[in-house]
Amino acid sequence: MGAHASPEGPDVPAELREYRHTIDNIDAALVHLLAERFRCTQKVGILKARLELPPADPEREQRQVARLRLLAHESGLDPVFAEKFLNFIVAEVIHHHEEIARESV
Repeated sequence: MGAHASPEGPDVPAELREYRHTIDNIDAALVHLLAERFRCTQKVGILKARLELPPADPEREQRQVARLRLLAHESGLDPVFAEKFLNFIVAEVIHHHEEIARESV
């Protein structure tokens, strides 16, 4: 088991331990993907501040929600959950962009 996996006691059935190990791997990948996404959106925030563009882009956000809902549906994921997840991420990105814009004034 890797350094970032959840520790499991000896009383945990092997099949459950295997599923949990897979979940731990997926969680690690999600964290790395989110970190990479936020590194990119930080660059977007810097560019928007330099170009004096607004931190939020409601039209793009609407397109992204529709796109993500479709992807979720096609993947067997609840589209409502996918939308909530994207809204959470977008709100954090907008917050970062607002901070960047304030700092560049």
